[in-house]
Amino acid sequence: MPGPIPITPNDAGPDGHILHSVTLFGEMLRRVGLEIGSGNMLDVVRATDHVSIGKKGEFYQAARSILVHRKQDLPIFDEAFQVFWRKPSDRTTTMDLRSLGEQKRFKKPQVSAGRDDEPEGAGTLQGDPDDDSVQNVDLNRTYSAVEVFRQKDFSEFTSLEMADARHMMASLTLDLGQRRTRRLEPGRSGPLDMRRTMRRSLKYGGEFLDLAHKSRKDKPRSLVLLCDVSGSMERYTRMLLQFIHALAGGFDQTEAFLFATRLTRITRNLKYRSVDQAIDEVSKAVPDWAGGTRIGDAVKTFNYQWLRRVLRGQAVVLIISDGWDRGDPELLAGETSRLQRSCHRLVWLNPLLGSPSYQPLTQGMKAALPYVDDFLPVHNLNSLESLAQHLSSLSPDRTLGQAYRQPVPEEAEPEPVVAADRPIDRLKLPTFQHPKWGKGD
Repeated sequence: MPGPIPITPNDAGPDGHILHSVTLFGEMLRRVGLEIGSGNMLDVVRATDHVSIGKKGEFYQAARSILVHRKQDLPIFDEAFQVFWRKPSDRTTTMDLRSLGEQKRFKKPQVSAGRDDEPEGAGTLQGDPDDDSVQNVDLNRTYSAVEVFRQKDFSEFTSLEMADARHMMASLTLDLGQRRTRRLEPGRSGPLDMRRTMRRSLKYGGEFLDLAHKSRKDKPRSLVLLCDVSGSMERYTRMLLQFIHALAGGFDQTEAFLFATRLTRITRNLKYRSVDQAIDEVSKAVPDWAGGTRIGDAVKTFNYQWLRRVLRGQAVVLIISDGWDRGDPELLAGETSRLQRSCHRLVWLNPLLGSPSYQPLTQGMKAALPYVDDFLPVHNLNSLESLAQHLSSLSPDRTLGQAYRQPVPEEAEPEPVVAADRPIDRLKLPTFQHPKWGKGD
């Protein structure tokens, strides 16, 4: 979360122009998640030539029509406008701009310095003592809001907190290591490169005095994500899609898929710079959004249609799901084992794992866990940072898990077999005699 910035909306600057305040207002809107560029701010400045700057309502309507591009951003802009373009008691504040919107019940917030014997930074948040709605908060007994924000579950995030989390996700860095390829490149050691050696020998009259070598070429290891967007994952879906968008934007070798009852590739939809536009395009491309869950069928589709095309030499695969599956557990176990033996590392991320009382008791989770390398939570920002550190410290050596073996059904009692070439004993055959045989009419 960015730190606090001083705001002086009524300060017109040394030249008497309002451009300084408009610039600060645009920075505030960008920090709360609105997509605003420098061209939009120039349009707002030009609009002040046609509207009365002394009338707050006219300036509000002009700025609202220029700076808001989506319907869902209207409430955010209205709150930000009321917070910024108000008259503070001391004309300045050092509080974070977004926290002002959360503390609208406090009138005229002021921070008073502590006593001389108190440590630096101590003080109280005070207001008008005559107002009953004002509360005094002792900052000496408060805790870091940033730490609470990082530990908060994704399902409880507000729209403003999602915007803050977006910036923190963008700052995550991954280093999955290098993978060796079959291609060769010039090197200092290794097999002799006869073609380059012969070319170099021309300047020595055909003598092999300068030997050239070649070695294996290394490339960055790729990342593949399979994310569950079924109904049971709906409260985590948007935050996880923001996480996937951040990985796709900062990590070139990324392939992303969504699944509920079927598998859908969304790698191209994540190329948009705006995460909201990318999520809108993804929601249009996925036909089974918030539907049922068939994890085994989705993993089987990936193994048969996409595995050799996107793994690119043992990639790291992340499966993000809560494990609630309506499909065949044996199919999920078999396909998970196949996927684990085909990639460099298979990591299962479960948002429910962050709860201390969680136990993997569902059939889908029980079937897949024996064939998963790492089982990690993904429910808050701290878990994402731990995931990034874990992926950056993976061993370059590949470890194969156990292969799936289909359970053998219980053997039934064998039926008696009669040999076909056995001679027939006519004396022991059952006899039949009609009751009227040998009797007269």
